[in-house]
Amino acid sequence: MATHEQTLAAAIADKSATIGIVGLGYVGLPLIRAFIEAGFKSYGFDVDSRKVARLLAGASYIKHIPSEWIASCVQNETFVPTSDMQRMSEPDAILICVPTPLTDSRDPDLSYVESTTRRIAATLRPGQLVVLESTTYPGTTRDVVLPILEESGLVVGQDFFVAYSPEREDPGNPDHSAQRIPKVVGGIDDASLQLALALYSHAVVETVPVSSCEVAEACKILENTYRSVNIAMVNELKVLFHRMGLDIWEVIDAAKTKPFGFQAFYPGPGLGGHCIPIDPFYLSWVARQHELSTRFIELAGEINTSMPEYVVARVTEALNDVVKPVRGSKITILGVAYKRDVDDPRESPSFKLLELLQTRGAILSYNDPHIPVLPPMRHFEVPDLTSEELTSDFLASQDCVIIATDHSSYDWDFIVEHSSLVIDTRNATKNVAEHRERIYKA
Repeated sequence: MATHEQTLAAAIADKSATIGIVGLGYVGLPLIRAFIEAGFKSYGFDVDSRKVARLLAGASYIKHIPSEWIASCVQNETFVPTSDMQRMSEPDAILICVPTPLTDSRDPDLSYVESTTRRIAATLRPGQLVVLESTTYPGTTRDVVLPILEESGLVVGQDFFVAYSPEREDPGNPDHSAQRIPKVVGGIDDASLQLALALYSHAVVETVPVSSCEVAEACKILENTYRSVNIAMVNELKVLFHRMGLDIWEVIDAAKTKPFGFQAFYPGPGLGGHCIPIDPFYLSWVARQHELSTRFIELAGEINTSMPEYVVARVTEALNDVVKPVRGSKITILGVAYKRDVDDPRESPSFKLLELLQTRGAILSYNDPHIPVLPPMRHFEVPDLTSEELTSDFLASQDCVIIATDHSSYDWDFIVEHSSLVIDTRNATKNVAEHRERIYKA
């Protein structure tokens, strides 16, 4: 009689295995697409019934996942969106893609992971593979997820299987779709590792096995801490070079001509997205549990979170130069997505800019071609605004225009021509020839 491992391996090999993905956001939905396009039927679980209703109606809420594709997959039943968590017994593999935010004290908030795991444990059956993809600190899969699953009475490595594979998403970059990014995989045991590798090998360009779940967890934290620290360095140098009369972007462009020993990172108005502003603090938290301090991480966090204040200070200076106070000035922010050409506003520094300027009495507006209405944000007081059309009259009516996100659809020559004052946090106006006296770098 075949073991549960053998049965699941055979189902994965012939693609009769079904996939369940929990969390239908910017990670989960592209992952579902990768598995469906690889030939697997997929279930999508989400506690947000509004998301599920939209998907069942054939409507996408993520720009790079076409509604037509959603509608087709729902119609032919290769994609089954649901909020019924009792159906988690149906998929053969369950991939957890839920948020892992920070608490107000910057400690890991694993409540979404824990509640999801408890729902899985309630219906766990022999022959299922459970993979955590949510970013977290080393030890989470073994010390948090596994004990909850074992409450089912089933035995890991024999009845069910557990692995960790960190999500890697680069929204807005078609060269880095879920299918094209190598997948790091660590298993609780060898059987779990081999099953997870076999599963992902159908959907992604390359799988990268590592010796444990802890290594895979640490890998993700390292990737984002590396970026956070280097971005903090150029953000700090931006402030210094401004005082010295130097253009940080020109300096970086010169430095990156060196063919070895240097990788270009760029400053901005602050960090955004679901990874870089959050993940390094998971590592600093776990360091404290081992009685160590992570000074680079903490300092990088301080510098990066201070950048919106620096931008507002530059706005104040620029308005002072034309004898205007911030209070009562009309200020519009271009771009509230956290990066260029995406519709993802998570942790965007634009919201902190709005908050800071609102407390100083500015009359605020914004434009973002990808985000027509400001969404509610967990950590920010967000004004009730809709995206304004960038007409010449609208731009001329503003006392200050802040470039927070450099979407490629923006016409920088037009924007500068019709604006009286432009604060450029992204070096977006570097090729604008006319009216450069109106541009302030920040």
